[in-house]
Amino acid sequence: MTALLHNVSISSGAAAQLPITDRPLNLTAAPGSGQTLAPLCTLCCCGFVNRTLTVVFMVSLAFAIVVGNVVTLTVFVQTRQSRTPQGYLKVSLAIADMMVGVLVVPFSVYTEISLMVTTTPPSWYQGSPTSPASSSSVGGLVSPWQPCMLIGPVFAGCTFVSISTIFLMTLERSVAILWPLHKDVLVTRKRTLLLILLSWAASFLLALAPLTFSRNFILEYNECSRMCNYTPLLFGSQPPPDAYILLLFPAFDFTLLGGTLAVNILSFTSIRRYSRKRKLLSQGSLSDGSSVGGGGCSHRPSFSDIKAAKTIGILTFAFTASFSPIAVFVFGNVVGYTWCNFSFIAFWILTGNSCCNVIIYSVRDHRFRKGMSLLFQREQSPPHCEKS
Repeated sequence: MTALLHNVSISSGAAAQLPITDRPLNLTAAPGSGQTLAPLCTLCCCGFVNRTLTVVFMVSLAFAIVVGNVVTLTVFVQTRQSRTPQGYLKVSLAIADMMVGVLVVPFSVYTEISLMVTTTPPSWYQGSPTSPASSSSVGGLVSPWQPCMLIGPVFAGCTFVSISTIFLMTLERSVAILWPLHKDVLVTRKRTLLLILLSWAASFLLALAPLTFSRNFILEYNECSRMCNYTPLLFGSQPPPDAYILLLFPAFDFTLLGGTLAVNILSFTSIRRYSRKRKLLSQGSLSDGSSVGGGGCSHRPSFSDIKAAKTIGILTFAFTASFSPIAVFVFGNVVGYTWCNFSFIAFWILTGNSCCNVIIYSVRDHRFRKGMSLLFQREQSPPHCEKS
């Protein structure tokens, strides 16, 4: 049998999905019939009950993302102790996460509700007779713009911003751990703000790379992942020759995640060495002059720096865990598997990570907890006239 592409959608936040299978291409029925083929997945796509549960899940996730990150931004903006390079990086991460909850998830909710209440799928839906991919495959004109042209790059760009911001946070904490005396000189607010701007610019330029450097890609709402994904325009039954330009996405992701893990290992090795030395000092096995005397105390990282480094390590672990299903899905597609239901799970686990940071801050960061308590106490305190 002739091998044809089954699901040509390519993740805007992860990597190319170019699986090979014996099943035919799932776009539309015969041109002009106005009917779409049955969806590939059954877990979240088919049936009124499944779609309703999917919408409820998406709405709940959007609410959690927006509320959690609004609280995070409010605490960091109104707390003077948080106006540090590390605080600026956390604000950047919260803004990227909140954009996912404000734009990406609500658009998926809108599309799912449209599929429930109308018989004709929207033009940006994969398999719709009026979708750009379907129009191109039957010789029609490609739509110049549709909502996925905005939502897809936003999701990809925010994912890249999250990865790069966590990498910068890890570097900032490693400087505080390895070179505590030079921390204030090397890590300044001006340099941090400049790096944040560069990370945002580079992330969104990378997200737009397939559309910038090739005319063989469009963005449409994928019926498996329930998000706007990159889709290559087919030449007959084959993908375009430049389809592998999207391998820039996993290369960027894995490079920064690998660098983040390496820097974390160096920081935790230094913390462990310092903790062992402090334990020997407490037991009297190490002379005080070798570590305490002569100003050696100022070379030690502070307790707050050590705890902040551990908190960022937890952030890195949480993001890596949420990104791993996408990596498994990509590798499965490379060897020829089509996991439509798993694609929904993988993409929305990554999306759910956008509401995890506020939980980690609440558990690990005492400054954040103090800022939250001051914020809510300020809101609950009566006016001065009532007190008098």
